Amino acid sequence: MSDPSTKKMALVASTTANGQEAETLLRERYDFVPPEEAELIVALGGDGFMLYTLHRMLNRGRVCPVFGMNRGTVGFLMNEWRSDGLIERLERARPFTVAPLEMTAETVSGAIVKHHAINEVSLLRETRQTAKIEVKINDRVVLPELICDGVLVSTPAGSTAYNLSAQGPILPLSSKLMALTPISPFRPRRWSGALIQDDLKIGFRVLDAVKRPVSAVADQHEVRDVATVEVSVDRTDTLTLLFDPEHALDDRIVREQFAA
Repeated sequence: MSDPSTKKMALVASTTANGQEAETLLRERYDFVPPEEAELIVALGGDGFMLYTLHRMLNRGRVCPVFGMNRGTVGFLMNEWRSDGLIERLERARPFTVAPLEMTAETVSGAIVKHHAINEVSLLRETRQTAKIEVKINDRVVLPELICDGVLVSTPAGSTAYNLSAQGPILPLSSKLMALTPISPFRPRRWSGALIQDDLKIGFRVLDAVKRPVSAVADQHEVRDVATVEVSVDRTDTLTLLFDPEHALDDRIVREQFAA
């Protein structure tokens, strides 16, 4: 990738007070162009805002590198906030490429809905009744009936988010794997999930979808009352995140595996 510091920059910020205050400070110090003209985007907010920014680029079909600075809570996908030295930080930034998941969901009524996910695609029960879900890998049934609150498919970049909360494994960025993780499984009792090569397709069929309704969520995008869901890695629009060398995403993922 060419030197990011020479690219035309756009600035986007969350609507929180912290995000707006940081935006004002940066606009006083640096020159920015509108997002549609940008070759690089500086994003101010938390992890949720970073996901929002990445999804907007995918939806518009115009993808460029993103350097995030944390003005939210956790900020796992963000760099530390500093108003000074931005150009120097961009010159030293390390790029990390992330391939999003593509979810194709068919609802009980027959509608087909597609969404991308940078973190995970999750299937979740809609009522107090447990979900019953058939699981396929490349059209071969591997679990005839998973009885659970839900199940999710995570990317390496998202493996420390909802996936980790559901007791799923943390995946190195270079692993070329997806984590398939059950959410509060009841049957099979001893099944704790699987690691799936990222060139395979994962399929779900909701059993008794009317009586036991299930929703599918790709990051923040929810599709209710699904009958089937297919998840695969989409390599047509890879995303690039930029990080300070001392605060890089792969190092953080390694450290998370030893966190108390």
